[in-house]
Amino acid sequence: MNSSVNIITQYFDNLSEDQIEQFSMLDSLYKDWNSQINVISRKDIDELYVKHVLHSLGIAKIIQFKDHTKVLDVGTGGGFPGIPLAILFPNVKFVLVDSIGKKIKVVNEIVDRLGIKNVKAYHKRVEEINDQFDFVVTRAVARINKFIPWIKGKLSPESFNELKNGVLFLKGGDLTEEIDESNKKVKIYPLSNYFSEDFFETKVVLYLRVKK
Repeated sequence: MNSSVNIITQYFDNLSEDQIEQFSMLDSLYKDWNSQINVISRKDIDELYVKHVLHSLGIAKIIQFKDHTKVLDVGTGGGFPGIPLAILFPNVKFVLVDSIGKKIKVVNEIVDRLGIKNVKAYHKRVEEINDQFDFVVTRAVARINKFIPWIKGKLSPESFNELKNGVLFLKGGDLTEEIDESNKKVKIYPLSNYFSEDFFETKVVLYLRVKK
């Protein structure tokens, strides 16, 4: 087992052997692809498990998606938060979209190598996705006000998870102005409540219910 994956098992202690193996493989896969296509900043690649994998899994500290939940990851980049969440929730359906084709190429290659069956990835703008989902997840793609119109009509009105259907944003820094300008009711979950690493001191999950 890749020793770096210990940080994942530290916070998620009920993983199967297959899940641990999949998480372990992420290190070599991303380093290999990053040498060809820059999908993760060079300075972050050595901290993949904290800054990308564990950060993505912060959403799983806020909600445990029930089986058959449908999740849309907007602006997935190299597959975050979608790929780590798909490993953690193998019975949840994930659709990953990004407008940059080379990033989706990496996502598809990694999903294939890991044998992940619950992910579909598309080189598209989110507005081109004609489907409805229980949740939308995204990581620092755009301000709330800009983002919400992109997903108009994408959220199913019927909820069956503990949280009502909505958007889960992974964000950091001072978000006061961004939240105020959105004029929406946003719930803030500081990730420092769940993870002890310094990186998470200013990181949060924002939850926003979007009604049709």
